[in-house]
Amino acid sequence: MSLSPTKSRRANFDAADLTGPTKAAITFLCLGEQEGSELMKKLGHDQIERITSAMSRLGPIPSEVVETVLSEFTQKVISGSSSVVGSLSTAESMLRKFMPEEEVAGILEGLRTTERESAMWRGFAALDETVIANYLAGEHDQTAAAILNNVETSVAAKVLPLLGAERMRDIAERMIAMEPVPLHMMQQIEETLKQDILSNTMHTSSVETHQRMADVFNQLDGQAFEELSSALDKRIPDAFQAIKQRMFVFDDLFRLPMQDLAQVMRGLDGATLPLAMRGATKEQRDHLMECLPQRSRQMLMDEMAATGPVRGRDVRTAQAAMVEYAKSLADQGAIELPSATEDDEFIE
Repeated sequence: MSLSPTKSRRANFDAADLTGPTKAAITFLCLGEQEGSELMKKLGHDQIERITSAMSRLGPIPSEVVETVLSEFTQKVISGSSSVVGSLSTAESMLRKFMPEEEVAGILEGLRTTERESAMWRGFAALDETVIANYLAGEHDQTAAAILNNVETSVAAKVLPLLGAERMRDIAERMIAMEPVPLHMMQQIEETLKQDILSNTMHTSSVETHQRMADVFNQLDGQAFEELSSALDKRIPDAFQAIKQRMFVFDDLFRLPMQDLAQVMRGLDGATLPLAMRGATKEQRDHLMECLPQRSRQMLMDEMAATGPVRGRDVRTAQAAMVEYAKSLADQGAIELPSATEDDEFIE
């Protein structure tokens, strides 16, 4: 996992889950700038700031949500536009109609700072878990706990086991018992992360670069990859480990559950499977055969027996095609590929 592009600001709206400030923001958007500004004048500074914050994050709002939240405006929404759009510029335009310039600037700067901090945490969480674990190895347990408490739970769950059993227990205990971290300490942690990780070691394009190199290495000749691995592992160990995390090769197919592997085998064209199996080990062949029903197994054995000598290049091409098909099934959600750090055996 590495740094990913900024996610879309559009939310998955559910009217039942909307907060009060969000519903108020939708109301102001429906009223329009003039009427909304007049009404906003009657609110306190804290209320204005909460509503402005909610409005800046809304993005496109589906018409059905608008109708649910503002039933009195249903007819207006149906006869007018199908949706309304919230943005920071819309909120700023409203504020400037009735608030002094310095107050508007203060509110907007606070929102932009919050957005930058959120983007920083999203960027950090999108790094490869091995990179995060290596960074946390040099941090105090309390700092590591504070950092992991601020990333997505799925990220923390991947990073913790990489810290070692003893340290994982210590940090998890601190995460459970941790009180809210003082603002000045969180700001210091965030600034350090930006300098040490996001600014110096990773860039926005790293995800694409690592994934591209993983795709290249997936198709590289086995012997060439072994030679290259030895050199890269010494010269750029962190980056190379991040790339290997994204690789999925022929040998990884045998860590799939048997039903998923069988699905991959059934979808292959023509002679792809017999050719791919010619380059497999005896253990791999036996495993592949176990995934097939008896009749298909016998047909495959007969086809392999009837095939004469084959070129190694054709075998590697067939194995690469098998891997690519497995990845396409994973992209469709039909199967799930094991990660490079998964060592558990599947239990049938």
